Amino acid sequence: MPPTSAQSWDPEIYDRNARFVSDLGADVLALLAPRPGERILDLGCGDGALTARIAECGAGVVGVDGAPRFVDAARARGLDARVGDGHALPFDDEFDAVFSNAALHWMTGPDDVIAGVKRALVPGGRFVGEMGGHGNVAAIRTALGAVLTNRGRDPVAASPWYFPTAAAYRARLERAGFAVDAIALIARPTPLPGPLGDWLDVFAHDFFAALAPAERGAARAEAVALLRPVLFDGETWTADYVRLRFAARLPAARG
Repeated sequence: MPPTSAQSWDPEIYDRNARFVSDLGADVLALLAPRPGERILDLGCGDGALTARIAECGAGVVGVDGAPRFVDAARARGLDARVGDGHALPFDDEFDAVFSNAALHWMTGPDDVIAGVKRALVPGGRFVGEMGGHGNVAAIRTALGAVLTNRGRDPVAASPWYFPTAAAYRARLERAGFAVDAIALIARPTPLPGPLGDWLDVFAHDFFAALAPAERGAARAEAVALLRPVLFDGETWTADYVRLRFAARLPAARG
């Protein structure tokens, strides 16, 4: 996660309100296609749900996350998980693949992240991931922006997210020396397990942290009210997710 974010992560709250994030990671995990004996880095491993599935394939896997409580939860699964900043990975020529699901959009210095991934990979290594892409939670971001603007705050400054287009992220990967095998935006409206307010509590902390504590409850309620006609069908809230999924690789020999 970005070091400047005010976001905090509670594994129990995350499991209750956001388990769908790792549950929907099956397709990008299939794109990774981990093999027995490989060394794989899970960048932004969270509580280790997908890290454990990589390990079950016979790969040696290391998880890195910026949230200490997530790392503790991953270690409780018996995984090699470490606290670290995705912008400053400490690895050199160590991994056959770097994998990331639903984490890269929290790292707002993408060139630093990609450079660290490149250093961590052996020649011919691959980088496979899925993140929020251009248009992700657009309605939610619009509502949050209106709520902050109405209170004299700058929503751009408050946002902790980086949601690139496929063309922009491809260009960053290629400038770093990766060949891009596949990259695409995928619209994926996602039913939420509970009220939208629970999603906001988990994922939109930074927006409300820009407000005085006494303002936050009313701001949260206003955001929910703005979004009710758009994202609530009378029974279920649906987040307007758009994901960016990609697979890239380094040359088999150092250039």
